[in-house]
Amino acid sequence: MQHTLWAPKADTVDLLLGTSTWQPGDDLERIPLSGDGEYWEVPQIEHGVAYGFSIDGGPLRPDPRSAEQPWGVHEASRAFDTSTISWSDDRFDGVDARGAVVYEMHVGTFTNEGTFTSAITKLDHLKSIGVDMVELMPVASFPGKRGWGYDGVSWTAVHEAYGGPQGLAEFVDACHNARIGVCLDVVYNHLGPDGNYLAEFGPYFTGKHETPWGTALNFDDDGNEGVREHLLSSALRWFTEFHIDALRLDAIHAMIDDSPVHILGELAEATRSLSGELGRPLRLIAESDLNDVTVLTPTDRGGLGMDMQWADDVHHAVHSYFTGESHGYYADFDAEDALSKVFSGVFYHDGITSTFRGKEWGAPVTDEFDGHAFVVYDQDHDQVGNRAVGDRPSEHLSETETLASAALILLSPFTPMLFQGQEWNTKTRFAFFTDHNDELGPLVSEGRISEFSSHGWDEIYGESFEVPDPQALSTFEGSKLDWDKVEDNSDYLTFVKKIIEIRKGVAEFASPDRSATRLEKVGDRQLVLHRGTSRLVINISDDELTVEGAEILAQWGDVAQGGNLTLSPNSIVVLR
Repeated sequence: MQHTLWAPKADTVDLLLGTSTWQPGDDLERIPLSGDGEYWEVPQIEHGVAYGFSIDGGPLRPDPRSAEQPWGVHEASRAFDTSTISWSDDRFDGVDARGAVVYEMHVGTFTNEGTFTSAITKLDHLKSIGVDMVELMPVASFPGKRGWGYDGVSWTAVHEAYGGPQGLAEFVDACHNARIGVCLDVVYNHLGPDGNYLAEFGPYFTGKHETPWGTALNFDDDGNEGVREHLLSSALRWFTEFHIDALRLDAIHAMIDDSPVHILGELAEATRSLSGELGRPLRLIAESDLNDVTVLTPTDRGGLGMDMQWADDVHHAVHSYFTGESHGYYADFDAEDALSKVFSGVFYHDGITSTFRGKEWGAPVTDEFDGHAFVVYDQDHDQVGNRAVGDRPSEHLSETETLASAALILLSPFTPMLFQGQEWNTKTRFAFFTDHNDELGPLVSEGRISEFSSHGWDEIYGESFEVPDPQALSTFEGSKLDWDKVEDNSDYLTFVKKIIEIRKGVAEFASPDRSATRLEKVGDRQLVLHRGTSRLVINISDDELTVEGAEILAQWGDVAQGGNLTLSPNSIVVLR
């Protein structure tokens, strides 16, 4: 492995070189590097050898472009030569994230072992239900062994507890051999506070802007060129060296850049060019709070050029309808027109007043953007994990209600996403968990408890509810999926499989045409989702529901057939 080190803040840089058997506490050979004051030439480092850098005679620091941190984020890096990876996916032509059935996975809680290797053993399950693409929550190195991954401190290293870079490569290869694509969640809006040494190397941060996590990354201030190059090269590296198929870009509204060309626009153009070179689809999926299709608008028309974006408004409207919740950011989504509006228009707040934000928000989605440009879900890591106790809708709703909610998502004109375990209606909670040091950990725990002292959570859980301590091992262990429960919910799982099969096999349900989509409230707790001439009919009321007859593709509950169809209470039917 050989590369240059960008360290314009340094007067001197030393390479601290170990061996392939090095362990923390062992000596490191100090080798002075030569450079031009900005870039420093790093000699060849053999695969598997420990190394790091010393800035101006200071302590050991990990490589900002490290691929592997086997001893944690504060210790030496280990050289990882990606040419040593043995790939067997040469016949895999890629999976287009647009319109795919996506499955969000947290590696550490997806299985009891919490590794890439153990996750591979569940790929047959995912393939059997029709999953097209796995979306991995962030796997970048972060402090401790357990966490969501959004406090990562590297754009290039893979978390060791999951299996490191070798484990990730083997997981991607196994997915591709199962004809499943892989989307990687990456965080370019901030770096975690513990183990973040980038500021010692160069002007990675700027005081020009502030984010919810503090000082912003420097995409537009003096010395930004090295930061931008680091982001671009690390992002494209996931595509080229790890065969990733899509990147989900976390909270891009916090990536502040007043440059003539926004860093995301530059990344979008580079990704499209690379997709052409590699001959397979590569997609950029933005998480954005802006409700503004400028995110998706091509760069040559002043947009950011993202291929797709998450659509929280769809989740909020669906969740509010089925649960009746209207506290916090669910305010407004209990409106009579909210559910119908988002299933054709995507954004509920499309220029209207957002009560939660206290101002007008968003803009309409224009006709040029079809449904597949928007990723939708009724469960995901944020909407489950950022509840006070990490509870899922399945704790509060009937089987028919959670199934109806999932069916709306899966048969929508959008790109649907399931959250791990949702396919069998798991009741396993997904709480917020961390593994910070003794200084930061108590602050995180106290902050979490304080955060949920308001927002109306006591109306849901009662006044005596207890917020799980993020630092407690039990909070993490309690978030692991219980695979022994799958067989107990086999009927539910079978119906989810059937719904996905219908989505893929019936042209009108596969279509991204928003203009041919209409969600109709035909009675109290009675819905009809029209997709052209096909329909999803939901009756979660206490009364029967009669609809015009048609071919039944799937049903849940009792349906009386005649000239018309009569759905009993708590029933679902898909019609063509």
